[in-house]
Amino acid sequence: MSQSISIELFPPKTEAGMEKLKEAVRELSLLGPEYISVTYGAGGSTQGGTFATLDWLVQQGMETAPHLSCVGSSREEIREILGRYKAQGIRRIVALRGDLPSGAGLGGLGELNYANELVAFIREAFGDHFHIEVAAYPECHPQSANLQADLNNFRRKVQAGANGAITQYFFNPDAYFHFVESCAGMGLALPIVPGIMPITNFSQLARFSDACGAEIPRWVRKRLEGFGDDLESIRAFGLDVVTALCERLLQGGAPGLHFYTMNQSGPTLEIMRRLTG
Repeated sequence: MSQSISIELFPPKTEAGMEKLKEAVRELSLLGPEYISVTYGAGGSTQGGTFATLDWLVQQGMETAPHLSCVGSSREEIREILGRYKAQGIRRIVALRGDLPSGAGLGGLGELNYANELVAFIREAFGDHFHIEVAAYPECHPQSANLQADLNNFRRKVQAGANGAITQYFFNPDAYFHFVESCAGMGLALPIVPGIMPITNFSQLARFSDACGAEIPRWVRKRLEGFGDDLESIRAFGLDVVTALCERLLQGGAPGLHFYTMNQSGPTLEIMRRLTG
């Protein structure tokens, strides 16, 4: 497999969770990921955990890419965080708007309310020091009016200075290829890496998907529902579905794969074993 892979982790909340993350990273590092991204809660709600996780990864010599969300933060707060990252030798950022607090609308939540504003600010404050990844939504962001409006939002992020994009996870490869073609038609020339979510827990996946607008194809949902509490069957079927998805994406020219690992190494390692074996 010539394309690159990258992985996403979330900052654990307990010491036991941190030990689990460290073990997962040791195992996933065998895949030679281009970088490891670390999530960051809305308004900096997991900032302490993000810093602790990043510090450990940097100590291990890992190429890291912290998520940075702008909603609820001032320019000075963002400048301070970016300065910390620069001092650590971090050169890649995943720039996001961030989730709005429950019941809140845009406006009055911070000095930057959209991801394109955050990208522009990073470029203004730090020039080309950071390689900036942004989010892309092949099946449309759940808060966008329609796909064209969503594409226009994506174009604003690219024009503000993004270097690459990572998609929300999906299970329909046609949605990804159509999105990439639409971007090319708008003159947007940057790598758009598909986000991959291994299937290990149906109720959790359904909850995530309902929240973020990712569609679980009806036939996949029905098969998963039919397994009930049979976790072994869910995981076996999930591995088949996601491996086939990855094969199709790579064969179709995707520049790489970005795995949403949920701090678990096993599913990603098995998918990669199948892809490279």
